[in-house]
Amino acid sequence: MILWKNLDTLQAYSKLLSLKGHVNLAEAMSGESGKERVAKYAVRMGGGLTYNYAAKAVDDEVLAALKELAEEAQLSAKYEALYNGEVINTGEKRLVLHQLTRGQLGSPVVADGVDKRAFYLSQQEKAAEFARGVHGKTITNETGEAFTTVVQIGIGGSDLGPRAMFLALENWAKENGCLKMNARFISNVDPDDAAAVLKSVDLPHTLFVLVSKSGTTLETLTNETFVRNVLKDAGLDPARHMVAVTSETSPIAKSSDYLAAFFMDDYIGGRYSSTSCVGGVILSLAFGPEVFARFLNGAAEEDKLATNPDPLKNAAMLDALIGVYERNVQGWPATAVLPYSQALSRFPAHLQQLDMESNGKSVNRFGEPVHYVTGPVIFGEPGTNGQHSFYQLLHQGTDIVPLQFMGFRRNQAGMDAEIQGSTSQKKLCANVAAQIMAFACGKKDADPNKNFEGGRPSSIIIGDQLTPEALGALLAHFENKVMFQGFLWNLNSFDQEGVQLGKVLAKRVLAHDTDDALRAYSDLLDI
Repeated sequence: MILWKNLDTLQAYSKLLSLKGHVNLAEAMSGESGKERVAKYAVRMGGGLTYNYAAKAVDDEVLAALKELAEEAQLSAKYEALYNGEVINTGEKRLVLHQLTRGQLGSPVVADGVDKRAFYLSQQEKAAEFARGVHGKTITNETGEAFTTVVQIGIGGSDLGPRAMFLALENWAKENGCLKMNARFISNVDPDDAAAVLKSVDLPHTLFVLVSKSGTTLETLTNETFVRNVLKDAGLDPARHMVAVTSETSPIAKSSDYLAAFFMDDYIGGRYSSTSCVGGVILSLAFGPEVFARFLNGAAEEDKLATNPDPLKNAAMLDALIGVYERNVQGWPATAVLPYSQALSRFPAHLQQLDMESNGKSVNRFGEPVHYVTGPVIFGEPGTNGQHSFYQLLHQGTDIVPLQFMGFRRNQAGMDAEIQGSTSQKKLCANVAAQIMAFACGKKDADPNKNFEGGRPSSIIIGDQLTPEALGALLAHFENKVMFQGFLWNLNSFDQEGVQLGKVLAKRVLAHDTDDALRAYSDLLDI
């Protein structure tokens, strides 16, 4: 029987509290002990990746307590309940089925009289067939010419994840002859966003993908109208240049205003939707269905590894447990995501939404206030850019911020330069290795301005190269980490009521239905 309990009611949590400050990280990472930790504290992930947590402030005693916490919190059983189709999204009374877009982990899930795995597969196959038609020029514009660019119109999970995934594989695809179409994205309702994209593309040869599950998302529909007007002004038929990704019950599902429609459902939240048709349509068009399938395979492999009940063999579960230890026991308020890969330039932005929208909650699954801190602030930039930006605070600021590094032994583009005895890629990797040790061990100096206390914990996910499989595994790792942390905090990680209030008030402003300070701000902005 699964029991949903608050973190502070678990006996293992009380034990963890007694271990605050248990590990002197600077000492642990120095000399031979540091070398031993690097070899010992590592877990295999999918996609050829490894999660190494040697520079985290944990030891065997802390890890044993974390394992007890995982067992008492029934993390493995709760994950199993999720992928077997129980109603885990209690706020909206919905199943949580994004794993089914990449594989069947447990029993077949039937909802609304439909085998959901078969449904998601059918939509992926439909998207693949459509992409092949575009690439083979059997699907063309009104004059029979090929589409060369695809633009996604969406916001939130309909933009952040797919955009991050496209950018992550763009150079890899160019190097491997897999870039079929250029891809752009329109998300912000600010008209400058849409205008900049539309002015940069060849409109007659551009295909637009409108993504809105409900078919009523205000920002997305506003941008769609913007695009349609520009197409009409250019003498083009918008219906020949647009496809939709939506739910079967939305008002745009069967509209003749689109070349085709691809379906998703309410069991996949926006921030978890990159492996559904939300990401599948544009990624299949940009790179080909075969590359998207490889991306799904990497995610499926990582999902399967996440079923292991032993956190020392389950990277996502262990990452989650250590994160809760850092947040709730050590009291550290934020996490910095630091990919040493330019391809992952927008991955931190995706993780901001994934983590902060999922676990930025102050009530538990039953609507009761929790009396402990929950989701951390997530931020980040690619290295080495971040080193010349906010690393000053990370090294010498008053707050300790746990760090999540990512690094790859080889770059994607097949181009490099050698200067002063090493290549650009070697310099990049040298920087991430150096930063891990600098944060952990610090450096004593008589000059206080040059003194580094150290004791700043980090982990790193390492791979040979950022391939489609590695990217899929990386995505699934963080989705599963966030899920496990939500279970530990007894939160519903799958709704997002916090984004709704502002939307409601914005509608009141536009309807001139205000007479208070909101009206005053509206006047200031000339609305």
